[in-house]
Amino acid sequence: MRAAVIGSGAWGTAFAKVLGDAGSHVTMWARREVIAAEIRERRGNEGSLPGVRLADSVTATTDLAEAVAGAELIAIAVPSQTLRGNLADWAGHFPSDATVVSLMKGIELGTLKRMSEVITETAGVAPERVVVVSGPNLAPEIAAEQPTATVVACVDESRAKQVQHALATPYFRPYTSDDVIGCELGGATKNVIALAYGMAISIGLGDNTRASLITRGLAETARLGVALGADPLTFAGLAGLGDLVASCSSPLARNRTFGEHLGRGETLEQAQIATRQTAEGVKSCLSIRDLARSRGVEMPIVEQVERVCHEGVDPRVAVKLLMTREMKPE
Repeated sequence: MRAAVIGSGAWGTAFAKVLGDAGSHVTMWARREVIAAEIRERRGNEGSLPGVRLADSVTATTDLAEAVAGAELIAIAVPSQTLRGNLADWAGHFPSDATVVSLMKGIELGTLKRMSEVITETAGVAPERVVVVSGPNLAPEIAAEQPTATVVACVDESRAKQVQHALATPYFRPYTSDDVIGCELGGATKNVIALAYGMAISIGLGDNTRASLITRGLAETARLGVALGADPLTFAGLAGLGDLVASCSSPLARNRTFGEHLGRGETLEQAQIATRQTAEGVKSCLSIRDLARSRGVEMPIVEQVERVCHEGVDPRVAVKLLMTREMKPE
């Protein structure tokens, strides 16, 4: 298979490695020539994944049209809130029959659309050509070839299976699903819950609190998912519980790490400088909150994360507000 990966961050680079190791010819698109040259000439991307070697079948360019020319699969790994603006420039270069793979985990601000919906709407790609990859996808571990399972979701089962085969390696095991809504929502919401988990670590809260955040966060996600038409069983799988546990428990997870900085009393700007990474949950907490309100779904953890991130509420106050809410049945 000829594949293209748009984006040269850690996840985009790791995904290109998987595709290359599975036998595809991969062209990565990088915004900066210095990164593209490093991938072409040194077979690596030290700024994003130090010490990782890419297969000889992986190359890179800064020319988007060149990257996607003839591609049967186009994977997109850019910050979710930049997707719409970028697609306006990119979509005209996409081959008309290519499968478009979303590697992004977020809900668009304003429109409250999932990333697959943004792709369909902006790039004019039919829903059956859009595939979502979600699950516990910590890029450094995947790039180190540690055993990982993930979910490949598409409304077209045959297309999901094609992508599944294109990704299967001895260290990367993909499972298929037709629940695009559930997989995308699980991936977006876990970022917000991981922010709360990181805050809990920094303010010294123990394992009971952390376990409660994971389980109640998953319950919030499932409630919203069901309201949007997702299969509730999806949230008990890799794209739900699996992704949530990985993002909360691993120091490699950027949202958890960002939350730790916020828990220490740092501002968003200070946390951004310290982590030097995009924490998708910081913006997605706004859109997920609004999406939940539009459907009449209560998401108290998401609400408190939004207040900490965007209203300056102290994380300790947010915990108190959570604990003094009206009592309801489990």
